[in-house]
Amino acid sequence: MPDHERFDGMLLSMAQQCEGGIQELLDIIFNFLARKTDFYVGSSKGAAEKLLLEKFHAHEKKALDRAAKEKQENEEEERRRKERLAKREAEEKREQEKLDSEPAVKELTDEEAEKLQKEIDEKKAAGDSQVEPEKDSPSSEDKETKSKEEEEEDEKDKNKLKPNAGNGADLPNYKWTQILSEVEIRIPLPIAVKARDVIVDIKKKSLTVGIKGHPLIIDGETCKEVKVEESTWCLEDKKTILINLEKVNKMEWWSQIVTTDPEINTKKVQPENSKLSDLDDDTRGTVEKMLYDQRQRELGLPTSDDQKKNNILKDFMAAHPEMDFSKAKFSG
Repeated sequence: MPDHERFDGMLLSMAQQCEGGIQELLDIIFNFLARKTDFYVGSSKGAAEKLLLEKFHAHEKKALDRAAKEKQENEEEERRRKERLAKREAEEKREQEKLDSEPAVKELTDEEAEKLQKEIDEKKAAGDSQVEPEKDSPSSEDKETKSKEEEEEDEKDKNKLKPNAGNGADLPNYKWTQILSEVEIRIPLPIAVKARDVIVDIKKKSLTVGIKGHPLIIDGETCKEVKVEESTWCLEDKKTILINLEKVNKMEWWSQIVTTDPEINTKKVQPENSKLSDLDDDTRGTVEKMLYDQRQRELGLPTSDDQKKNNILKDFMAAHPEMDFSKAKFSG
């Protein structure tokens, strides 16, 4: 069978130079046949027209069948996209309802108040002279070691890109963003194309993207594994390829799409810019608590557990103003 795609690059180049569109392109082709071949006069009368219609109808059928298949595939992709979007919105709504239903201040039960009072009495009975031992301040040697480690880390990350607003990168040929569960890639095209002219090959450890007859835009090994069956792509407005890659590991940030791309500094990723709603409740709660506590420790502020203990104590103290807590000592 003839390789119909071997002239795609040349024909696409011709089409781009025809400002009059398909009419001008066809006029050029038939003008060429009339001037440089015996297409019109080399056989019996009507043979050229018959041949032309025969080829026209053969390729028309292929085009219609392909268009119907593409429409069905696009509708299926759109259905899956809407299902995923609806799932996220439903989970976000449930999370918001859960937050709204929780009381702003948690009141102590009689049992909790009694237990806390007992602990306070025991500490007071131990004597006012009890003083918590001060934490040893880090030695100059420890500080120097820590400083060297930080310098080494900074040196390692020095040439890495700062993440964009979507925790990804803006590269010369495309832009990508990410949340913990997936990566989104947007590739602007220099010309308007149809879906059949686009090459997108998503595999577990590689990604290939381009336009037929042109150099590939992305072609390489992905930095992490991809869940192929949950990943999708579509063509937006004939000039943008949109790709959604579902991550296998939903608990880590990607530093690049393919290993030949420049890396971003994942230490500067802003978790609050990412939607965690597509994780299950337990995992999402663990991740959010972990990120919050990490940020609090870096700022020298109390963690969520410390805050919970302090809030219980404050509530109890507010409920018992007659008690003197000035000399009571508590350890975190």
